[in-house]
Amino acid sequence: MSKTAIALTIAGSDSGGGAGIQADLKTFSALGVYGASVITALTAQNTVGVQGIHDVPAAFVARQMESVFADIAVDAVKIGMLSVPETIEAVADGLSRSFTGPVVLDPVMIAASGDALLTEAAISTLKTRLLPLADLLTPNLPEAARLLDADIARDEAEMREQGLALLAMGPKAVLMKGGHGTGPEAVDLLVTSDETFRFSAPRIASRNSHGTGCTLSSAITAGLAKGMSLNAAVSAAKAYVHGAILHADRLAIGHGHGPTHHFFALW
Repeated sequence: MSKTAIALTIAGSDSGGGAGIQADLKTFSALGVYGASVITALTAQNTVGVQGIHDVPAAFVARQMESVFADIAVDAVKIGMLSVPETIEAVADGLSRSFTGPVVLDPVMIAASGDALLTEAAISTLKTRLLPLADLLTPNLPEAARLLDADIARDEAEMREQGLALLAMGPKAVLMKGGHGTGPEAVDLLVTSDETFRFSAPRIASRNSHGTGCTLSSAITAGLAKGMSLNAAVSAAKAYVHGAILHADRLAIGHGHGPTHHFFALW
């Protein structure tokens, strides 16, 4: 029997099903990867916004990680919402003890609705404890600016400059996501110590984009779990997310920013 590709998501739950743990597991499944999960927080959330956040105790986050790693041969890990310093510490400690494979860190700070998902106190802990453990950091433009205490990048040159600045904080590579930019193309830049790679797709006008960042980072993680190179995983993930947004309007979910269509190729 061949090895089953397995990815683990460490993130918060979205009760509306469009982002967070739910989006990650849907993405893993759509891309042919078995998904395991460690839940860091519960959110009362829908397509309109976030109505509440309940953090899982850090000790129980650690217990979940111990359970998964003790039994399941995880190939790649995606990290999403970690709202408090204690949880970040627990995740960093757990990875340092039990996992040596690729780690994709999506620094989830603000929901698409504008609701804050990461406390101010947690940001410095994220920088010092988790960025150095990440094989890939995947910030959008506002998140990159917040991590650097800088203005939001206005063009590709500034995106690359900020990617290099983030690279100096410890991750092996940085994917600067240009979804918040302007123009006919949505351009992402993969910045490494050796080179910068450009990925682009036509920008799609759709209000159903909830969970796009979670979906992209988990799609990259799925590719890495299947043994793809980082470049190939990013390229495949970009194409998958483009399709998920392109077909999102086939879904009628909620009254606000609806989710992307994770199963557009299957339904």
